[in-house]
Amino acid sequence: MRILIVEDDVNLNRQLAEVLKEAGYVVDQAYDGEEGHYLGDAEPYDAVILDIGLPEMDGITVLEKWRGGGKSMPVLILTARDRWSDKVAGIDAGADDYVAKPFHVEEVLARIRALIRRAAGHASSEIVCGPVRLDTKGSKATVDGTALKLTSHEFRLLSYLMHHMGQVVSRTELVEHMYDQDFDRDSNTIEVFVGRLRKKIGNDLIETVRGLGYRMQAPGNGN
Repeated sequence: MRILIVEDDVNLNRQLAEVLKEAGYVVDQAYDGEEGHYLGDAEPYDAVILDIGLPEMDGITVLEKWRGGGKSMPVLILTARDRWSDKVAGIDAGADDYVAKPFHVEEVLARIRALIRRAAGHASSEIVCGPVRLDTKGSKATVDGTALKLTSHEFRLLSYLMHHMGQVVSRTELVEHMYDQDFDRDSNTIEVFVGRLRKKIGNDLIETVRGLGYRMQAPGNGN
């Protein structure tokens, strides 16, 4: 899962990025509204953390431009605690949730998890596909009750496929959501990670849809 942080406070931006990366997310960072708007407009994100008080272009304007341009990714806005009007303006502009400063980064992490789950149609923090269980809160997975030992890339791949169970996901889409903007992306490596993942969870859970990509679903649930 790939997250964009748009926050001009360098220390807070770094702190949020560190926590998100530790939780298994890919993170891109922007420090002003113009840069944030550009990245959100050009790159596919699973969620965005957007500060309201940004230089160059304020957060409300950034959000309005995204929504006006058809961008539908979940957005969590950061507001000042005593500025209730910012919260209202943010929600009206298309924000999905908000957190008031100062806050605990764990709260932001929990709200991001919830936004991503809801966007993918999952209500619970645990996603199940046959014998595989993905704990989005603990960033871990099990198969038949046994903990899976996964590399960071394998976990990101499994997480994205399970969040989008039953859907065909292209290699390009997987690359875009598994790597940050500075990574040397190669869609051919996805096939390698899929092969490794199949060995760990079973060959019958991830289907290769020829010419289109991959689809994860429990045996017997196919169309």
